[in-house]
Amino acid sequence: MRKLGIVLAALTVCLTTPSLAQTPGVTPTEIRLGQSMPYSGNGSAYASVGKAMLAYFEKLNKEQGGTNGRQVKLISLDDGFSPPKTVEVTRKLVEQDDVLAIFGTLGTAPNTAIHRYLNTKKVPQLLVTSGATKWADPKNFPYTMPGMASYQTEGKIYARYLLQKSPNAKIAVLMQNDDFGRDYLEGFKQALGAKAATMIVATQTYELTDPTIDSQIAALKASGADAFYSIALGKFSTQAIRRVREIDWQVKDFIVPTSTTSIKGILAPAGLQNAAGIVTSSSTKSVADPQWNADPGMQTYMAFLKQYLPGADPADSSMVTGYNSAIIMSEILRRCGNNLSRENVMAQVASIKNMKLDMLLPGIEVSLAPDDFRTYKTLNMMRFDGERWNLFGDAITE
Repeated sequence: MRKLGIVLAALTVCLTTPSLAQTPGVTPTEIRLGQSMPYSGNGSAYASVGKAMLAYFEKLNKEQGGTNGRQVKLISLDDGFSPPKTVEVTRKLVEQDDVLAIFGTLGTAPNTAIHRYLNTKKVPQLLVTSGATKWADPKNFPYTMPGMASYQTEGKIYARYLLQKSPNAKIAVLMQNDDFGRDYLEGFKQALGAKAATMIVATQTYELTDPTIDSQIAALKASGADAFYSIALGKFSTQAIRRVREIDWQVKDFIVPTSTTSIKGILAPAGLQNAAGIVTSSSTKSVADPQWNADPGMQTYMAFLKQYLPGADPADSSMVTGYNSAIIMSEILRRCGNNLSRENVMAQVASIKNMKLDMLLPGIEVSLAPDDFRTYKTLNMMRFDGERWNLFGDAITE
């Protein structure tokens, strides 16, 4: 009878306690996450996103013992910004390294290549470092959530800016020929409305495999446009900024996406003097803006960089993206407690409300819902003066 009681008691524990052995990527002492990053290739200017994520989890493990008593291990592999390589390393992370979730993988094309695979296997694809609209589609892809503002949201804000400042502008568009470029242009056209047909006078595309975009820039200048909307990434952003100045294209309005804000990675290689006057938007504070010098959140971030990324350039804004996403990821894991099933991870994603982050601009918070996985919905316009980014106007919500 005593043995029967012991067996029943053990069975009760098994039935009421989540089984770590059945939860991929979770042991009594560790949580394993995986990602791919462009540590080489055309997107290598954004490698600092992954470096900041790795550094944040190092901080979390060292200073707080990880999350709920478990160390968080992020396995970050190089995909060279090549979708086939992204598929290869992601399959390794899921099927060999047995990670709980894929976190922060960078780029629209790389994430597109693994989107359906991860959702079919019910592996969370969290805080995607891309603003493609399709990442926030919980009805059809319930295991994917974005870590950036929607490209369409950005595009709409830029169109509204032009309609107010230069309502008669003749706009030339350079567009990466994939979902990244199409999303930005779609939001832009939606906000221009009927005027899109007359205001947009020329559009050129480029492929990630193109060596340069010199011919596209020349064709856009020849259109007679006086406004330039450059929907470009990485080295192509640098090339566009530099080439516009080299051929003396006198554009009155030069708009770039938020992914082009890194002073070290994008603007400096183009020549800071060449970048003067370009405008973009942001949800985050700029390290180079002196108004934040005494801000507690900025001071916390700068202390983080000093201790955990001592060789990094604080002006590299891509690190802020990685830092913010890592904080949100750690909060999702914290909310899971000891129930680290993939299903509960996604349930906790949808429970985040009014979350404030040290590096978000005032008035911008993270709020999610079961039917709304959009991480950021509010942005503020800013302009580069040759040395730093300066905010102007009020924050705009889609």
